[in-house]
Amino acid sequence: MELIVLLRIIAAVLLVTGYAGLVIPALPGIVLIFAGFVAAAWAEEFAYVGWGTLSVLGLLTGLAYLLDIAAGLVGAKRFGAGRSGLTGAAIGTFVGMFFGIPGIVAGPFLGAVIGELFARKGFRDAGFAGLGTWLGLAAGAAVKIAIGFAMAGVFLFARFL
Repeated sequence: MELIVLLRIIAAVLLVTGYAGLVIPALPGIVLIFAGFVAAAWAEEFAYVGWGTLSVLGLLTGLAYLLDIAAGLVGAKRFGAGRSGLTGAAIGTFVGMFFGIPGIVAGPFLGAVIGELFARKGFRDAGFAGLGTWLGLAAGAAVKIAIGFAMAGVFLFARFL
């Protein structure tokens, strides 16, 4: 009985933190959501949500990560970023995490711009590369949020129907 209560508390904490992580890029939101659903299923000894449903949720988790990464790259490439811009955006994303929300928002943009400027592109091209990176990351975040809520729908459907 104590394990069930503990698992439900763990599931709730993981899910709340995971959904917050969908909008706070420093947290691995989608992975925490998946872990929360696994803990919730385990709390009920997998009686309602089994391994098939958890496999679907795992695939959605992987898909969310891939689409999030791809969206940033596609956005940057679409707006003309080269290898230097993409590298700069990656470094800017990493460094930006240490500066809170402003760093998370500005880091990829500034990184792409600085990377393109190091590649001797003009300010206009560098600015477009930064804009494309930021728009791609925003699109990736939107996809991640959509998949996170789709995961909740899959779990609730399996649990209650």
